[in-house]
Amino acid sequence: MKLQDVIELQPPKLTPAENMFLPAVLAGLGTTILHLFKSVGGKVRTLQYPEERRENLPVLQGGMDVLRYRGVHRLNKDEQGRVKCVACYMCATACPAHCIHIVGDAAPPAWSDREKYPIKFDIDELRCIYCGMCEEACPVDAIELTQEYDLVGLTREEMVFDKEKLLKMFDQTVQRRPL
Repeated sequence: MKLQDVIELQPPKLTPAENMFLPAVLAGLGTTILHLFKSVGGKVRTLQYPEERRENLPVLQGGMDVLRYRGVHRLNKDEQGRVKCVACYMCATACPAHCIHIVGDAAPPAWSDREKYPIKFDIDELRCIYCGMCEEACPVDAIELTQEYDLVGLTREEMVFDKEKLLKMFDQTVQRRPL
């Protein structure tokens, strides 16, 4: 290693106000005051759930859709009523929370349009961060996030949605508009 390859860095000189973090504190306080004025001015709205529900709200000014949020997952069905999933594991691979577990098997001979299908498909809704990466990764649009957010379970096991529960969610939400 040559002496000319070594770069000596000097820490920047800070003013006394910067040493006491005064600019950073004032910037944070400014952000807080900005949010306060937006809230008081009516631009940000807090719902009094469960009395107020998202579905009953009017569309906000500027055309911003109130219903832009992600809810419970569903497994879509194809035209023949079969699960659309081809067990490619792309959703499980893309999931940053590692909450999707799939066990694939060879498709029955009558299903000539695919090689595999899931015999087991589980999503741990308590572990999920509802980022939508699974939906984006799916090449056949088999998994979708619905707008259902009333998710209640008394045990952890109730919050693990298996294939039957996910297909049941499809039957319940198939008539509603997609995200």
